[in-house]
Amino acid sequence: MAVGIRSGVFSRWLAPFIALLVVFQLTACGDKEPEQRKAFIDYLQNTVMRSGQNLPSLSEDQKQRFGNYANDYGIILSFSRQMKGAVDGSLVPVVSAIGQVRTPQDYMTQRSALQQAASTLSMLNAQLRDSKVKADTAMAALKQPDDLKAVYGQVYNTVVTQPANVLTPLVPALQSFTQDIVSVGDYLQQQGTQVAFANGGVQFPTQQQATQYNTMMSNLVGKQQTLLQAQKVAQGDFSN
Repeated sequence: MAVGIRSGVFSRWLAPFIALLVVFQLTACGDKEPEQRKAFIDYLQNTVMRSGQNLPSLSEDQKQRFGNYANDYGIILSFSRQMKGAVDGSLVPVVSAIGQVRTPQDYMTQRSALQQAASTLSMLNAQLRDSKVKADTAMAALKQPDDLKAVYGQVYNTVVTQPANVLTPLVPALQSFTQDIVSVGDYLQQQGTQVAFANGGVQFPTQQQATQYNTMMSNLVGKQQTLLQAQKVAQGDFSN
């Protein structure tokens, strides 16, 4: 009987202690968020902002240290990977094909390669638009503390917004530029044996033919900035 009384007293004394212990454990778990946020902010500032478009994947250890913020990183990483794949599969081949045009004869010999490479550009803007919408939607749904929100916004602008703003007008401009190069090749091809190539130049039998050719070449020179911008993007530089 005495033992039962002691047991009951012990149980009543221990119950509040257990309750406090549970509360302490729960509070300790909740305290991980500031630490995770600090680690994530440090990663954004010292790794992501210095990586350009070559964003690294998170290790399992980093995912643990960032907690749920690893999902926030996934938004920008996913967009960057999708954009890089689209650029490498369409814009880069076009820039490479244009780079093969070094002499007047090349306008004819590179026509097919240019047409084939340029055909993939039409899909780039659609891919970019879809990826941007997904990223923007996910970004808008985030609930971040103000200190993280400020840093994350800078990263998002660098990785997502700025590249999209550069590519959106560049793609149709590059399509037009490429088509103009193909048109020069078509024109030279149509002249047949009337055209002669010598010393890196072109000779035509009539002034009218020469004038038309010169007009086409002047048009290309006027669009040279498009090629320069495309070359920068092909190298991963999305600065204006």
